[in-house]
Amino acid sequence: MFRDMRRSEQSLSTDSVTAVMERCTNGILACLGDEDYPYAVPLSFVYLQGRIYFHTAKYGHKVDAIAKHPKVSFALVDDDTIVSAEYTTHYRSVIAFGQARLVEGDERLQAFAALIEKYSGDRPEREKQEKVAGCSQSRVMAIDIERITGKESIEYVNAGR
Repeated sequence: MFRDMRRSEQSLSTDSVTAVMERCTNGILACLGDEDYPYAVPLSFVYLQGRIYFHTAKYGHKVDAIAKHPKVSFALVDDDTIVSAEYTTHYRSVIAFGQARLVEGDERLQAFAALIEKYSGDRPEREKQEKVAGCSQSRVMAIDIERITGKESIEYVNAGR
């Protein structure tokens, strides 16, 4: 169903993929947009229990695209160091494929709380709880991951990073 990674010796371990997903703060969601044009949008997210969660407005391009065609991909760049003398970059990245869906009920509250903790963890606990309880302006969506892979430049592989 999914292609094998072309340069599999550069693939990240499952633990390394998880670390990248937990460390990164922004990713690119790609879906099929209006008139079947690809639509890629940067967004904040949280990786929780093997799923990617993000919040969104109740209406808009992203919500419409996902409702029409829930298959999406999600990409992260964890590291991208320019090495000018080699005319390249040393990089580490992750890409996930899955189905996006609207999240409701307890799953929504748990995901929203995790988003708040990731991006505003230093705020007072009471304030964070009020944000979770009072949020009615946003939707929370999940990507149920069907395949996730990570890759790093051969220089990182050779250096044992």
